Amino acid sequence: MQSSSELAIDVRGLRKSYTTKAGTKVAVDGIDLQIKAGEIFAILGPNGAGKTTTVEILEGYRNRDAGEVSVLGQDPGELGHDNREWRNRIGIVLQSTNDVADLTVYESVSHFAKYYATPKEPESVIESVGLTEKRDAKVLSLSGGQRRRLDVALGIIGTPDILFLDEPTTGFDPEARRVFWDLIRSLRASGTTIVLTTHYLDEAEALADRVAVITDGRIVEVATPQTLGGRHQALAVVSWVENGVPQRLESADPAAEVVKLSGRLGHVEELLVTRPSLEDIYLSMIGQL
Repeated sequence: MQSSSELAIDVRGLRKSYTTKAGTKVAVDGIDLQIKAGEIFAILGPNGAGKTTTVEILEGYRNRDAGEVSVLGQDPGELGHDNREWRNRIGIVLQSTNDVADLTVYESVSHFAKYYATPKEPESVIESVGLTEKRDAKVLSLSGGQRRRLDVALGIIGTPDILFLDEPTTGFDPEARRVFWDLIRSLRASGTTIVLTTHYLDEAEALADRVAVITDGRIVEVATPQTLGGRHQALAVVSWVENGVPQRLESADPAAEVVKLSGRLGHVEELLVTRPSLEDIYLSMIGQL
């Protein structure tokens, strides 16, 4: 177990329920979660799994019913309105915001800088997110990818110790997503702890040091993307075509099987070696495979 000094977030027994017309809806059902300082941590789960409720409690925007929560050494539920110092250490990038559409990029970043005690210099933040050429452009004129970069600029202008990212690349084309990933990696390299919620499994695999899978308000597993669900120990599937007939076998040592095939057939047609993808493991864990 990590010591408290190494943790940016420490959650124990977190619970939250809502009253609906149909009765009581348990959104978060006894979650334990520890996030290390300086890591990128992804939270995965289907809609309604409890991801958003959990993150909103961590951000201090929703009360909990039970459990212990520490974010940067403070309990968000006990800060009340006197939380400016703690808020200065938190950055939040929501799925979409439209409150600065009539301002220029520079005006919007400069405006948000005034909310923080020790903001970064607006020009340097604009440069760091790749919007220097759009400095004087109105926000409403930005493309989707450019607008998302501005959202990140607004999230990091206060020099946060933790940055919460909610579905950061929704609507991005593949090239824009990968450029954005480089930006997130650079923030982590500077020491920022990043909590990421995403529906893109390739995004979690590319960025996250660890992932948590949540379903029905409970955490199924926390692991690295490479080891989630025993993925690294799963048998590989070797497939090929022999005499016009598709063949396949499962093996713990696919390299040895390929050597055998090459020795027996010489040229192996349509040879392919695969292991379960992160998506395969994830869908199996949430009961959709």
